[in-house]
Amino acid sequence: MIEQILSVCLGVGLGAACGFRVFIPLLLINLAARTGHLTLSGNFEWLGGNPALITLLVASLLEVAAYYVPWLDNLLDVIAGPAAAIAGTVATASVLVGLDPYLKWTLAVIAGGGLAGALQVVTTGLRQASSLATGGLGNPVVSSLELGGAVGLSIISILVPVAAAVCIALLCVVLARRLWRYRTA
Repeated sequence: MIEQILSVCLGVGLGAACGFRVFIPLLLINLAARTGHLTLSGNFEWLGGNPALITLLVASLLEVAAYYVPWLDNLLDVIAGPAAAIAGTVATASVLVGLDPYLKWTLAVIAGGGLAGALQVVTTGLRQASSLATGGLGNPVVSSLELGGAVGLSIISILVPVAAAVCIALLCVVLARRLWRYRTA
């Protein structure tokens, strides 16, 4: 039972991290699986292999670099929304162990993909606000915060899954309050 709870917390954390950057959490899953820090669920062993490592490393480097180009970052946000939801679903499903397949995929799609998609919408809004306010000059700051969020949340999820789940819950509460204030103002 404890193993399933920890794997859900781990999966939710890694899935949410995909909302900040699509490929970084998947790369960190690969590295953690290779070093024995996490176990991949059945049919996801490919995520810990060499081809995945090379592909995710190249994709991560390109994604990080592209988000520092002011006009390209806004263009990537169009693609990143659906990609983040898919990556969040894959990241979550890859670490959920000991669960019924129906429950596993339901959690992966709703919690992992849903959180990734929601966070991507928030970061897209931040980038658009930054673009409008600074003419794109402030976008590298937003990109750096997103990169830090992806790396930090992924590492916390792998090392202390329950802490990552608590952080995500607090983030959801803060975002919900801000949205409520915005809508009632």
